[in-house]
Amino acid sequence: MYREQGCMNIEIGFATAAELPQLAELLAELFTLENDFQPGRDRQLRGLRAILDNPAVGRLFVLRIDGRVAGMANALITVSTAEGGRVLLLEDVIVRREHRGGGLGRRLVEHVLAWAREQGMTRATLLADRDNAAALDFYRKLGFTSSQMRVLRKPLS
Repeated sequence: MYREQGCMNIEIGFATAAELPQLAELLAELFTLENDFQPGRDRQLRGLRAILDNPAVGRLFVLRIDGRVAGMANALITVSTAEGGRVLLLEDVIVRREHRGGGLGRRLVEHVLAWAREQGMTRATLLADRDNAAALDFYRKLGFTSSQMRVLRKPLS
């Protein structure tokens, strides 16, 4: 867990069940920025709970400012035959609008990546909206490189 004292109490750690409604609100804000996906709140809560209830699937990281949820990152664990082991799939990284631009997003992502290294993961893949230029620039500054792979989606239900 990362903590900092100053004018604000900033903490990064794992999400709790009590924070699920606030995380769903953050996801709603994130998905209004994307034009290709609009999940319902119930589906968001089910997805968040599935991760929270099964740490082998991944972890939900939360950025808290003065005890309130101010950001989140969804860190899924997957297996890569190319890497020969577990790798990180990072998605749904968001910081509340009023806290953007102060380096908190960088701290959140760096915290998640440090956790992944401690877990023995050797690669991180980030899912980002290709139309969000500001987010893509932010991730490039953190050392992520673009892939030529295009992600295709198919509903299974």
